[in-house]
Amino acid sequence: MEEAKEREKLTLVTRKSCFGLPTSCPNCLPAYVYLKFSGTPFDLDFNLINPDSVGPCFRNPRAASSYSTRILVQFVVEGARLSAVGKRQGKPLLPDQIPYVESGTYVAYNNEKGGVIRSLSEDGFVDLDSQVRGIPEWISAKAMVDSWLADAIIYELWVGSDGTSAHKIYYSDLPWPLGKILYLKQVHVVKQILGITKENADRREEEIYRNANDAFSALSTRLGEQAYFFDNRPTSLDAVFLGHALFTLYALPETSVLRSKLLQHDNLVRYTEKYKSELIDSSGSSSSGTQSQSDPSSSVPRRPSQWSSKPKSKPKREKTEEEKKFRRRAKYFLVTQLVAVLVFLSLLGGSDAAEVELDEDDDGADYD
Repeated sequence: MEEAKEREKLTLVTRKSCFGLPTSCPNCLPAYVYLKFSGTPFDLDFNLINPDSVGPCFRNPRAASSYSTRILVQFVVEGARLSAVGKRQGKPLLPDQIPYVESGTYVAYNNEKGGVIRSLSEDGFVDLDSQVRGIPEWISAKAMVDSWLADAIIYELWVGSDGTSAHKIYYSDLPWPLGKILYLKQVHVVKQILGITKENADRREEEIYRNANDAFSALSTRLGEQAYFFDNRPTSLDAVFLGHALFTLYALPETSVLRSKLLQHDNLVRYTEKYKSELIDSSGSSSSGTQSQSDPSSSVPRRPSQWSSKPKSKPKREKTEEEKKFRRRAKYFLVTQLVAVLVFLSLLGGSDAAEVELDEDDDGADYD
């Protein structure tokens, strides 16, 4: 009986932890918070197959190279297939199975049936929305979070920033060339999804931030000083917004415009900090199963006292090791070329002087 019960225990599979969060993936955090709100016991596991997750194979350089080559081939083949499907359907695709939930033979993927939270609800595992599903205000608020805030987050993560956060979350354990290729490909896909072109880039950016600001204002008014948005109980709206807010406050850089707009609403920030303390900080690793290691330097959370509603000016981008090495070699090359030219000129000048002296000697000999 115990064995059957253990088989039925839920396992939430996400991307690795980072920024002081149990998972740094903006798609994974809402599912994690949803299960936490429900009080359902579950194990937290990190995906070890996709190239954007930590795996033991990357501890060995030869294995990493072989794995990276295989992943790149898979990526190119899958990218071509999805591009063809997207063209047939008239829209770009952003497929992503992570997060997903396992329980025995049951598996619910993020890219099926409207996502993990909806699958858990419809399949009878966890349903926090039974009392609010018919309330029009709840439906519109949920749609606003799922569209406007979700668009703003992926915009800042892939287009509106220097890509530092995206690199830490998805590509920090991959060799530089492969990570760069995957990053640039994803930037292109996100621009397609958000309908961003060279001609309308500024207009779309303004529209995305305006929608996000309107969403924050509406949610702040709705929340007031209540513990939850509706019915004095947690729903999937609370879980999805809290996941977005945690990611915005902790994973996005201090130059983030979206982060500065959220910080303008004190009650939303207090709400986020309250449940981060209750659901994440206090739980430790009690609900976690197999976990991958993350960079300790990137897991230190920022403190509320350090937050400012005004985004900092973007710092000058630090050069990578490859760029520094290239610049050093370029300087060395220029110096050696300059020395070579100087030596050549000095030798040329010396030979000309010697020729002049010889000519003078010859002339003197003729006069004698």
